[in-house]
Amino acid sequence: MIADPARSCILAYLLDGHYATAGELAECAGIGASTASSHLAKLADAGLVVAESRGRHRYFKLADADVAHALEALALVAERGTHTRRWAARGPLRYARCCYGHLAGELGVALKDSLLRGGLLSGGNEGFELTDAGRAWLAELGVTLPASRRSQRLAYACIDWSERRDHLAGALAVTLLDHFVKRNWLRSDPKSRALALTPLGSRELLPLLKTSA
Repeated sequence: MIADPARSCILAYLLDGHYATAGELAECAGIGASTASSHLAKLADAGLVVAESRGRHRYFKLADADVAHALEALALVAERGTHTRRWAARGPLRYARCCYGHLAGELGVALKDSLLRGGLLSGGNEGFELTDAGRAWLAELGVTLPASRRSQRLAYACIDWSERRDHLAGALAVTLLDHFVKRNWLRSDPKSRALALTPLGSRELLPLLKTSA
């Protein structure tokens, strides 16, 4: 199911965790609308994507975080031996990108490392919990975990495709990325998963990661 080139493009496009229309997915895969609909039906039947109807339109996204992590893990295997060469030309994407709603790339790894070094998270690769210092840090930052995410896993390690190290995944990671974007520290690219660090982010986010250590 994943090996088909068009379906691979569709799944890769959806890795940022957002919804997309069939037309957008057809364009990214370089195929016609009817062909895209056929591929999306197969992906939905296989449990890899889900659809939501809103008015006259249907929107598609990856079924869940497990699918996203599986795709990233397969990409790690596929790029063995070619990783350095392939990522040398992906500077913005490697520096910061969206991975199913959370921050990945160099900044994503730096975020996880800083939270652990600063004692804001405790635990291991099976999952992390906020410490008292971590809860105080979130309050100072003005971040509150939405009620809709409180039933999800709070935080856990997710292997980073480009860095070959762990970044942070889970409800906390998604909430933090939302906050960074709303504060205009990071700006999303509508045509890719890349996230651009803004001048404000250079002044506010980067020191935040360093001072959390």
